[in-house]
Amino acid sequence: MKTHYFSKGKAFPLQIVLVVPFLIQIFAAVSLVGYLSFKNGQRAVNDLAEQLIDRTSEVVDEHLKSYLAIPQTLNQINADAIRRGILDVRDRQTLGKYFWDQMQAYDLTYIGIGLTTGEGLGAARYDGKTITIDDWTANLPNNNTNYATDNHGNRTQVNNRFTWNNFSEVWYTQTIAAGKPIWAKIYTANFPTAPYIAASASRPIYDAQNRLLGMIATDIHLLKLGDFLRSLDISQSGRVFLLERDGTLIASSGTEKPFVIVNQNIRRLQAIDSSDPVIQNIARRLQTFGFESINQDIDFRVEVEGKQYFVDVVPWRDKYGLNWLMVVSVPENAFMAQINANTGITIALCLSALVVASVMGVFTSHWIIRPILRLNRASEAMASGNLGQTVETSNIQELNTLSNSFNHMAGQLNESFTALEKSKEELEDRVEERTTELKNALEELQRTQSQVIQSEKMSSLGQLVAGVAHEINNPVNFIHGNLVHVQEYTQDLLVLVQLYQQYNANPAVEIQTTAEEMDLEFLREDLPKMLSSMKVGTDRIRQIVLSLRNFSRIDEAEFKSVDIHEGIDSTLMILQHRLKAKPEQPEIEVIKDYGTIPLVECYAGQMNQVFMNILVNAIDALEENNTKCTYQEIKDNPSRIKIRTSVVNSKWLEIAIADNGVGISQEFQQRIFDPFFTTKPIGKGTGMGMSISYQIITEKHGGKLECFSNPGEGTEFIIQVPLRLKVDEAV
Repeated sequence: MKTHYFSKGKAFPLQIVLVVPFLIQIFAAVSLVGYLSFKNGQRAVNDLAEQLIDRTSEVVDEHLKSYLAIPQTLNQINADAIRRGILDVRDRQTLGKYFWDQMQAYDLTYIGIGLTTGEGLGAARYDGKTITIDDWTANLPNNNTNYATDNHGNRTQVNNRFTWNNFSEVWYTQTIAAGKPIWAKIYTANFPTAPYIAASASRPIYDAQNRLLGMIATDIHLLKLGDFLRSLDISQSGRVFLLERDGTLIASSGTEKPFVIVNQNIRRLQAIDSSDPVIQNIARRLQTFGFESINQDIDFRVEVEGKQYFVDVVPWRDKYGLNWLMVVSVPENAFMAQINANTGITIALCLSALVVASVMGVFTSHWIIRPILRLNRASEAMASGNLGQTVETSNIQELNTLSNSFNHMAGQLNESFTALEKSKEELEDRVEERTTELKNALEELQRTQSQVIQSEKMSSLGQLVAGVAHEINNPVNFIHGNLVHVQEYTQDLLVLVQLYQQYNANPAVEIQTTAEEMDLEFLREDLPKMLSSMKVGTDRIRQIVLSLRNFSRIDEAEFKSVDIHEGIDSTLMILQHRLKAKPEQPEIEVIKDYGTIPLVECYAGQMNQVFMNILVNAIDALEENNTKCTYQEIKDNPSRIKIRTSVVNSKWLEIAIADNGVGISQEFQQRIFDPFFTTKPIGKGTGMGMSISYQIITEKHGGKLECFSNPGEGTEFIIQVPLRLKVDEAV
């Protein structure tokens, strides 16, 4: 007799065992070097990005300081000239040319004064190119005249007229109220030439006797700040932008303007609403910090469309009240090109090292494995029954020892066969134990199969119900829809008959005979009632069809948000024939105590199946109870089913269904959810309904299904399911 030996674990060729660890060591070493190189390069990128961001921030800061200082300085020069009498605010021609000359010298948008008398004058560059002069009086309306100018600042012609009131404009009132040099609120207007959005530097002006004359203001167009920011060399996808403390965009290096035009009106753009994804995502991150609460430099990273960006936020203030946020962002991939190239070289070196190591490993393993193969062939011969095997020695000391051990093992092998015969009997005993375990597993499989069959039956029943409801729905809707027209046509015919009788009091004898035979008066009275009864009947059929469709849920997604009350009501409608009174039993009263609950995420069809199983059991219990009670007992304690819904802890929906039937004993309550267990007579219940219901609630919905009952007092089932169910957590 031949005995075969099999190894329990998976065996690997010796060549793999010898070569693979060697390759893994080389790969690990090269990978570690590559990883450290990558991390060092990444650290260098971070340092370089910080330097670039700091340099850009310094350039923007210096530009803002110099550019925004010009309006305030110019206002001070002009205010001093007015106070010393050098510049006369009443000489409007000279004043207009003076402002015109300053507009030529400085890249500004507007220079002008508003007087306490309501008058004013200014030079403007509304379209960004052409300088015009505004001259207004205190006589409203249309008091402001805009003049075109020649190359010397002389007024040539009137461009247009519009209304301007110093005392209703923030441009004027904010400065007068402050009583000192300030930056007024950013001003927007949609002029015919171009949209206008400017920051206004303003201050009060006085005469030589320190009497208030009004105010002077110098505007800068914010689009010019955007032109400067776009001129910065900060990579193609990098962004520099300025924000007000409420998150409103002032200027940016992108192509997007800091405003939108809605119904011919300019509306400032919030940074979080920007169409530029970089600006939008950074603004949303800043919103989490709170725009108002950022009082020092902050650095962070943000991911935009799969790219990492370095972001630096600096509060920017000046002594005249400006309080902005300066944001500089640089994409990480702008610095990663060289690092990625180095990584590719590292990977190539690693692969080359692996190839060389593999070749060396193959030659080395072949030299070692030849004596081992001889030993293997001898072992296979012994396994085939040829025990007279010996192995030659080799040049490797360890393999010599192994050969001697093998030769000694061959001598001991015969003794081992005797011991194996004894082990055979023990193995048979273990096989018998294993057979018993398989038998128990088979019984469990049969129970599971029964549950699957029951579930398939309910699914087929739902499809059948939905199909029947659909087929009934079409003809019923046709009849129901046409009954309205039939009523109208019938009413019209009856009116025509009445008119005919009214105007033809003596009809022909044949008409009178026919009218008496058909009992025309009764027909006129009964036909509308008959049509109304038919309409009531079709309404009832439509309600039943709707309930069948809601119960089956065959036309909806398996998992969705549903109204649980609708499912309960549909189930009750289907069971209405068992709830209403019959000659052999009284009516079963249904009491609905519905709470205010939201839509619930669940498997609607399966939840309806649970409601059906519980309500059918309740009806069976009440019918059984009625057979055991007298008429007076039933009258004193009528059959009732109470359904209560509520929300528990704002996260769970609780549904309680209680009856006042015969109840369930404590012994049966412990087995009520076991498969194949039923208290009903043979042929009336399968014992799978409550087991499947328990599985639907606990496993599919992660909820709880509990039964509370006292014999003779009734039974209550309480269902608890989460209002929001994650599908990937459901079984």
